[in-house]
Amino acid sequence: MTDVSILNVLLHGAPIGTLTRVAGDRTLFAFNEAYIADENRPVLGLGFKDQLGELITDFRPTQTKVLPFFSNMLPEGHMRSYLAARAGVNPAREFFLLWVLGSDLPGAVTIEPAEEEAWPSDAADDESVEDRYDHALRFSLAGVQLKFSAVEAARGGLTIPARGVGGSWIVKLPSREFAGVPENEYAMMTLAQMIGMDVPALRLTDIDAIGNLPEGIGVLKGQALAVQRFDRLSDGTPVHIEDFAQIFGVYPDDKYKRGNARSIANVIAAEGDEADIAEFIRRLTFNTLIGNADMHLKNWSMIYPDRRRAALAPAYDLVSTIPYTPDPKAALNVSRTKRFDEFSEDELSHLAAKARLPRKLVLDTAHETVALFHQHWKAAKASLPLAGDVIKAIEKHLKTIPIA
Repeated sequence: MTDVSILNVLLHGAPIGTLTRVAGDRTLFAFNEAYIADENRPVLGLGFKDQLGELITDFRPTQTKVLPFFSNMLPEGHMRSYLAARAGVNPAREFFLLWVLGSDLPGAVTIEPAEEEAWPSDAADDESVEDRYDHALRFSLAGVQLKFSAVEAARGGLTIPARGVGGSWIVKLPSREFAGVPENEYAMMTLAQMIGMDVPALRLTDIDAIGNLPEGIGVLKGQALAVQRFDRLSDGTPVHIEDFAQIFGVYPDDKYKRGNARSIANVIAAEGDEADIAEFIRRLTFNTLIGNADMHLKNWSMIYPDRRRAALAPAYDLVSTIPYTPDPKAALNVSRTKRFDEFSEDELSHLAAKARLPRKLVLDTAHETVALFHQHWKAAKASLPLAGDVIKAIEKHLKTIPIA
C-alpha cells in the first residue's frame, strides 16, 4: 500500500482541515487554524458544535475507519465493494476510500491528497496502476443501493460521466433482490409531492436509455429512477448537506440502533422553524402510512442553503418496504415505540412534549397528512406504476394504524 499520509478536507472549495494517516492504520482529523479563527466560517456539521454552539476542535484518532462524519459520506455494502474493486482499494480502509472517491462527495465537502501521490492500491500485482486508475469511478453516494451520478445528455436522456464525477441527477438502478423498487419509490415520492411535501424532481427511465453505464454491474431488469440532486445547483455548484448519522456521530452500521424521531425533531426544532417541524411530522406520518420500515438516520438530512443556517433537506428514499419484507416496526422509535400499529395521537403527543414541539401543530399536521393521503391515494394507486401486491400490502397495512 502506498504511504499516503495526509488528505486535505475542503468545504465549498476552501481548505478547512486535514485527515492524517499514522502508524497502525489510524487516522487523525484536525481543523485548520484559519477555519477555527473565522467567526463567519461555513458550517461543516452540527456534530462539530458543543452545547454552547462553539466549534469542537479535539478529536480522538480512529482505527481503519475515519470519523463518523466522513464515514457516512462513503457508500455501503455492494456499492462500496464495487467502487473499491474498480480502484483496487480495500473497502474496509476508509482513509484510502476517501482518497479515491473524495473529489465528488455528498454535499459541499471534497477531499484530496495534500501532495501529488501515487495511486493507492491493494489490488493484485498483475493489474497495473494505470489500469486501476482508468477503471476507477471517483465519486461517492452514501447508501447501499447501486446508483450513479449522472448528467443530462446533449440529445436528451442521462449519461454517466467517464469518471463518475459531476452531474445533477442520481440514477438508482433496479434491485437484484426485489422487483419494482424504482417504480415503488417513484410512486411514493410522487404521492408525497401530491400531499405537499418537499420532493426533488424525479422520473423513471429505461436502463438502455442511460448512457455510459459502467461495466460489471450485471444484468438488471426493470426501470431506473432518476432523482435530481438537491445538493447541487443547476450550474453544478455544491450545496452542503449532512444526514442525521453524521449529526449524531453514528457510524453507518448503527443507523438503525441509535437515535429516534424525537431526537431528530429536537435538532430540527432547534435549528429550523415551524415549517420544518410541520414538514418533519408530515413525512413521519406519511412513511408510517405507506409502511416504510427503512427510514433510518441516514434517510433524514439537513441542508445549508446559506452555508451557515441548517434547514430540513428535501425528502428522499420514500419506499413502501412492507411488500418486500413485512415488518410491523419502523426503523426508529417515534418517541416510545417504533410499532406502526401504535402510531397514535397519544404517541405523537408524547413526541411533542419530549421534543418541546407545539402539540397542536404536530397533531393538526398529522391529521391533515392522513386526510390528504386518503384523498390522493385512490387516484394515485390507479395511475402510478405500482404492482398489485404493493397496493394490497399498503391497503392492508393502513387498517392497522390508529391515526389512519
